[in-house]
Amino acid sequence: MVIPSRLIEYIIAAMIIILAPGPSVLFVIARAIAWGRKVAVFTVAGNVTGAFFLSSLVAFGLGPILSRSDLAYSAVQWGGGGYLVYLGINSIKARKIAAADMKSQGSVVPTFWRSVRDGFWVGALNPKGLVFYAAVLPQFVDIERGNVTGQLLFLGALFSILAFISDGTWGLLAGTARAWLASDEKRLELLRVIGGCVMIILGLLVIASALRDLINT
Repeated sequence: MVIPSRLIEYIIAAMIIILAPGPSVLFVIARAIAWGRKVAVFTVAGNVTGAFFLSSLVAFGLGPILSRSDLAYSAVQWGGGGYLVYLGINSIKARKIAAADMKSQGSVVPTFWRSVRDGFWVGALNPKGLVFYAAVLPQFVDIERGNVTGQLLFLGALFSILAFISDGTWGLLAGTARAWLASDEKRLELLRVIGGCVMIILGLLVIASALRDLINT
């Protein structure tokens, strides 16, 4: 197993995107508000499983390409950075709708398997996660060391572990403060805005990195 040399930097970047209240975090918070901490934790377990599934698909599909093509690497940076900015802007614009959806989860408490299943699909289909795996994660791979796919899998697994800890904490906190959060949609809107701003900043940093690489070429 090849361990990338910029591991600490990767962990910092991963935590920034994980802590931003994106689709996965907001879904967990919504479930915590509606049904409590247990359902939230089950949802997080499914969520990170889906996220690792998505990262594995990216690793096996993108790894061989990135190891052979500088052009593909640059395209992933520019496209991914731009899409992160788009997601951030859209997150801020749709904050009122998202806040209302978070409060209307229904009255029937989901079972363990339903919680895991729903969380899995949110994680596997999360556009923020896809962009991170495709555009941000490859920047921390040491291509010259070889085994790019293995490095991508390792970093994806590490991301899932960090996400479980962080999102699980979000779920426990939201479940504890469910009455306080649900009493004012402005608080839920603020979470959405914070997440959108973080995604915009991260996207701009990815684009800046791509521009720097272009200038140094």
